[in-house]
Amino acid sequence: MVDTLLLSRIQFGANISFHILFPTITIALGWVLLFFKVRFTATGEQKWMDAYMFWVKVFALSFAMGVVSGITMSFQFGTNWPGFMETVGNVAGPLLAYEIMTAFFLEAVFLGIMLFGASRVKPWVHTLATFLVAFGTTMSTFWIIVLNSWMHTPQGYEVIDGVVHATNWLEIIFNPSMPYRFIHMMLASGLTVAFLVAGISALRMLWGDRGEDVKTALRVGVIAGAGLIPLQILAGDFHGLNTLEYQPAKVAAMEGNWETGPNVPLVLFALPDQEARENRFEIAVPNGASLILTHKADGVVPGLNDFVTEDGEVLHPRVSPVFFSFRIMVGTGMAMLLLSWGGVVMLRKYGAEAMPRAALYAFCAMSFSGWIATLAGWYTTEIGRQPWLVQGVLTTKDAVSDVPSAMVLSTLIGYLVVYAVLIVAYIGVITYLARKATRGEPFSSRTYPRRGEAVASNLQPGE
Repeated sequence: MVDTLLLSRIQFGANISFHILFPTITIALGWVLLFFKVRFTATGEQKWMDAYMFWVKVFALSFAMGVVSGITMSFQFGTNWPGFMETVGNVAGPLLAYEIMTAFFLEAVFLGIMLFGASRVKPWVHTLATFLVAFGTTMSTFWIIVLNSWMHTPQGYEVIDGVVHATNWLEIIFNPSMPYRFIHMMLASGLTVAFLVAGISALRMLWGDRGEDVKTALRVGVIAGAGLIPLQILAGDFHGLNTLEYQPAKVAAMEGNWETGPNVPLVLFALPDQEARENRFEIAVPNGASLILTHKADGVVPGLNDFVTEDGEVLHPRVSPVFFSFRIMVGTGMAMLLLSWGGVVMLRKYGAEAMPRAALYAFCAMSFSGWIATLAGWYTTEIGRQPWLVQGVLTTKDAVSDVPSAMVLSTLIGYLVVYAVLIVAYIGVITYLARKATRGEPFSSRTYPRRGEAVASNLQPGE
């Protein structure tokens, strides 16, 4: 029987993997919706409002899934990881409370106006509601990233009788890795939404929908993706340098580097063998890792063997999961770069109306590529922190509960079954919405007021 620690880690990993999919969409999609609404207000072109009314449905669905899936994680702090709150609750508790007070309440208050008020309230009120919901999702991200970053690079605290107490909240909030993680996450969300918008719009075009709103959304998605991906690559470089400074063991695992030294090659592919402390079937670029991490060919890169004690205790993460998840993230990013830039070229050459079908199929295939990159990056970050739950403060094994492993296994199986059903249903609903919009163009029958106009009077009784 697998022990409770591993099962609890797998269960929490399954929960966070499922949950993070939906905030990754809502964070940036809120700002895309605001852009659509502002453009409609400024130009009066119905295509912008039609695009808004389609994608606000996707936002509502994603928001609901994110809220529900987030509840299960809070339960696990008590059932599976009591040592976490017992040790660092004086820091984690207030940060989670700040998220609720500054973000969740804001979203809950204005979400209804955003979803149902376009033709019922003044245009500026609806635009303001959209802005506040988008701002709320960003604030929620900020506080969650603050807590997660503090767990990686903790500061502003002291330990009294084994319990962490805050000594400087500014240092806790603006810990060394927070700015890099926050920017990296925001850009990841932007890319996820850009490819989702482009992919679903491409799907609708393949189904024969040539509405102006579809072509406009396709252009927005492609151009946004092309603009954000180089920024993400740059942010990733800075994030990597920060990780090298504060979590060298994680970087060593990402690079598959066993011995500390200069002129370290960039390993493109290998099968890391942790028992033998070497890579098998390695394909590498000479000096590549040193150049990327230190910007010098002879720069020194840490090795995994530095994180093994004299008595053989391993103080670095499992190498293979970190090594491969990092490459999946980078590989997906490179595919995004090539497709989005190629898409911009084709938009300039053919326009959205005549974009080649092969390109439309490619964007369809990449609709959820942001999820793949985000999960791979998340696994790199979180598995790469092991054996620590809070770096240098609390190990994962010291925080886990003594719940019988059979009980953890049974709930894990239940979670996985439910999540599998829900993710299929989620993608199915989005596909259904796209098919329905393609067939009926339901958003063109109603007019919506612009700035300075009165609220529309074409509401039917009961609407």
